Amino acid sequence: MSVRRPRRTRAESEETAISDHDAHLLRALHDEHAEALYAHALRLVNGDRQRAEDLVQETLLRAWRHPESLDPRRGSVRGWLFTTARNLAIDAWRRRSTRVGEVYTDELPEPSETVDEAERAVEAWTVAEALNRLSPTHREVLVECFYQGRSVAEAAARLGVPPGTVKSRTHYALRSLRLVLAEMGVTG
Repeated sequence: MSVRRPRRTRAESEETAISDHDAHLLRALHDEHAEALYAHALRLVNGDRQRAEDLVQETLLRAWRHPESLDPRRGSVRGWLFTTARNLAIDAWRRRSTRVGEVYTDELPEPSETVDEAERAVEAWTVAEALNRLSPTHREVLVECFYQGRSVAEAAARLGVPPGTVKSRTHYALRSLRLVLAEMGVTG
């Protein structure tokens, strides 16, 4: 006795064809980008191989769910994959950092230390002095981003430079500030 397979409707055939196409797309993405994406993910999760593998898998799953994002006219496919992996890693880090575990102790927690106003004034003077030793472009980007609390886009608009320039200047300004503070004898 033979079992006959039911004939597929046209819609079922198209769905299977789409699934085959999606499987091919996912396989091609994996073959072309998985090794570099895994190396990138390892850096994002400080060498934790399991988390890196999960990150690659979730990134490729997102690519499969949003194939329109992989259109080369919209930009680099690898760039999209790396950005997605980075965003997923940041989201996972934020979820982990908001969870506070329970702490059991028989002792009461130490009372918070009172803020010494004299120490706070000296710290403020030290930071102001260190900022004055920076170049004007480094100083203004730090003031905009950290003291004024502006986003990169807002700081870029106020300074009349592209957002990428603000990011770059902020990076180098913080490095310079650390060096200046070290020269002034500030540690930690």
